[in-house]
Amino acid sequence: MSFNQRTPGVSFGPGGTVPWGVKWLLISNTALFVVYFLSVQLQIGPLVGLFHALSLIPDWVLKGAILWQPITYLFLHSPYGFGHLIFNMLTLWMFGADLERDWGTRRFLNFYFFCGIGAGLCDVAARYILGTPRDLLIPTIGASGAIYGLLMAFGMIYPNRIIYFGLLFPIPARIFVAILGGISFLSTFGASGSGISHMAHLGGMAFGFFYLRFRPDVLDTDWLGSFKGWQRRRAKRKFEVYMRKHKPRDGDWVN
Repeated sequence: MSFNQRTPGVSFGPGGTVPWGVKWLLISNTALFVVYFLSVQLQIGPLVGLFHALSLIPDWVLKGAILWQPITYLFLHSPYGFGHLIFNMLTLWMFGADLERDWGTRRFLNFYFFCGIGAGLCDVAARYILGTPRDLLIPTIGASGAIYGLLMAFGMIYPNRIIYFGLLFPIPARIFVAILGGISFLSTFGASGSGISHMAHLGGMAFGFFYLRFRPDVLDTDWLGSFKGWQRRRAKRKFEVYMRKHKPRDGDWVN
């Protein structure tokens, strides 16, 4: 995946230095993955048990682990391969850097964890309502919920930014995000046994959308600018109509 920058033309990844928040997330996720991977490969039981307790387990969340698991699960990735970590970290770097540069580190991290925690709670609720007792004991790990929230924000804030889908097909960011959302939605109907929490993906996107919808101060999008311009024009027309109806007669006082 790649996208063009604010300057004309196409580039492959965000330019400039990696902002602090994205860098911190990349380092912390990678470091914990290495420790988790080694603890599994070397069969270090206490460490494996610790990482299990830090993952998102619906049954545990309902019994009090909600105090930490909806946060800690975001820093863990599958220790049985590198693909899970690489995809999430690459996406974080490619799509999160511009968001942090525009928002600042504090606001970026607030949004990241808001989407990630919301995604986790959606996953817990879905498995509690629709799943089996066994489903409540299966742990969920990974930053994908937060990553999908970032993708939603990217599609809303840079809707016309070109992304190369499959590294071949140039499409606007808003279409790219819509495709990913559609895939996750359709995948929920056949997700049993897939090992992927598509509900967490959808939850992250939903929480990202509503965060931006009710926090317009963080938006700087084409459609929001058009909407605000339309509001200003409508207010101006209403004011002109009001003034014509209430045009002062000769001798009236005006202020």
